[in-house]
Amino acid sequence: MPDPTQSNPATPQPDGAPPPPPPPVPVVRTLIAGAMMGLANLVPGISGGTMLVACGVYRRFIDAVSDATRLRLTRPTVLMLGLVVFGAVLSIGVLAGVIHWALVEHRWVMYALFIGLTWGGAPVLWKMARPVRGDVWAGIAGGGLAMGLLVVLQETGAGGAGMTGPVWLLIAGVAGASAMILPGVSGAFLLLLIGQYEPIIGAIKDAIRALTGADMPGVLAQIPVLLPVAIGVVVGIAGVANALKWVMHRYERPTLGVLLGLLLAAPAGLYPFRAGVAPEIGDTVKGRLVTEENLDDMRSPSNAKDWAQRAYTPSASQVAGAAGLIALGFGATVAISRLGRERPGRDAEA
Repeated sequence: MPDPTQSNPATPQPDGAPPPPPPPVPVVRTLIAGAMMGLANLVPGISGGTMLVACGVYRRFIDAVSDATRLRLTRPTVLMLGLVVFGAVLSIGVLAGVIHWALVEHRWVMYALFIGLTWGGAPVLWKMARPVRGDVWAGIAGGGLAMGLLVVLQETGAGGAGMTGPVWLLIAGVAGASAMILPGVSGAFLLLLIGQYEPIIGAIKDAIRALTGADMPGVLAQIPVLLPVAIGVVVGIAGVANALKWVMHRYERPTLGVLLGLLLAAPAGLYPFRAGVAPEIGDTVKGRLVTEENLDDMRSPSNAKDWAQRAYTPSASQVAGAAGLIALGFGATVAISRLGRERPGRDAEA
């Protein structure tokens, strides 16, 4: 998405005048956006791309990924990608345990906070899309409907039959990579939808277990699964990033509308007042059938965040607390989106 301080590349320049230099990368804001992207990937129903949109660095990120896939490794490109990746890895490494505990023990707190963090990006997108006309409204409607459809599919447990073979694994890699970039789309959900979540996650776990045990034959045994997925990820990232860059630069206003619609509807699957229900034999958890042999494992606290959810009636204090957390998250994202903005005349002074 375009940054409020970024010059529009489509703006005509005087004859013979060089194009304006790209604005500096907002280091602090990009680092925080990467951290929020990493945390979002730990929360079911939220995608990391949504957090990049909310923080106002999405278009810069897409441009950087697109340039990197074409080996245009300029300093701003490397800095942008490095900050996002570093922030995401750091937040996951430091806070994964805390987030997992909070999702199990205080789910409504986490979901209310992420609703606010997500909606906090709406004012920035709205300002960039002004004056809001028919093309923007059409984009908002399309983005909202698309997100609503994804939420319905996710809530009804739609999923593929688990087709096997390298072609399906390649498709799964492309889908997973697309979800890493597209705002509002959960990678785990897409893999579940085409029935590839369990075989891929199982292969990753087995490969890590074999690697830590210095069992190279065990690692090599997972190559037939992991290699097609890895190829699909590379193809998906390159294809989706370049397609998004093309769309954003040529159809900026409708694209802003779609992003705004996705962002506004993204919390539809984050109703906070739900509690996990321990699975029974015959249930399916993340594409894995619960059997008598694995029942204890599937009921363990480490899997609790993936259990089916059942709505309950919240107390008055929970409703008030959720409202306060939504407001807190909203304000935090608005504040983050303002970090690193250049003031008029600042470049001239520099």
